Amino acid sequence: MGIGIGIVLLVLGLILLTGAVELPQAMADNIASETLGWILLAAGILSLVLALVLNRQRRHTSDTYVERRVDGGRTTVERDYHDTDPGLR
Repeated sequence: MGIGIGIVLLVLGLILLTGAVELPQAMADNIASETLGWILLAAGILSLVLALVLNRQRRHTSDTYVERRVDGGRTTVERDYHDTDPGLR
């Protein structure tokens, strides 16, 4: 969701910055479209960067799995598994 919002803000900022679409006169009297374009462009870039950083953090968590099996009163460790990418499971 963060990546999509970042792209939308980026596109809206570029549209206003290039002057491809003019604001209605009632809004243009109070708001400079070029300034609003720069603000939306910066917000879009910031949103994209934050979304990518948070997705990278979420993907690179580490989990340790230990499976144990008890046979006849004896405990053996089957495997000790350390995962840095949950997508590999």
